[in-house]
Amino acid sequence: MTVVLAVLVGLFIAVAIYFLLSRSLIRMLLGLVILGNGINLLIFSAGRLGAGAPPIVPRGLEQPAGPIANPLPQALILTAIVIGFAMFSFLLVLAFRAYQAMDAENTDTMRLAEPEDAPRPPLSY
Repeated sequence: MTVVLAVLVGLFIAVAIYFLLSRSLIRMLLGLVILGNGINLLIFSAGRLGAGAPPIVPRGLEQPAGPIANPLPQALILTAIVIGFAMFSFLLVLAFRAYQAMDAENTDTMRLAEPEDAPRPPLSY
């Protein structure tokens, strides 16, 4: 199961990098979401997969009776999901406003700060 999860993490990160290198804003946003999911799976698999009981100590005992699940990766993933969703929402609104202002979805056509008749920068020094 760990090998399958490692291949899935690698696939998610590879697809995310492919999308992030695109010139389309929508693909870049999807790449960011897929990258976040890949990192969440990576954190989840780093927390050791296995069957374990919730980390609750029964009444009258000093420690749990059997093996317990590690709650730290679950808390990290939950936090990462919330932060990732907030960042995706912000970037989605930012991309929508950029599309409205410049009437372009491709980053090559968003050259508002670079006038057409301006001299080109030097290629080497």
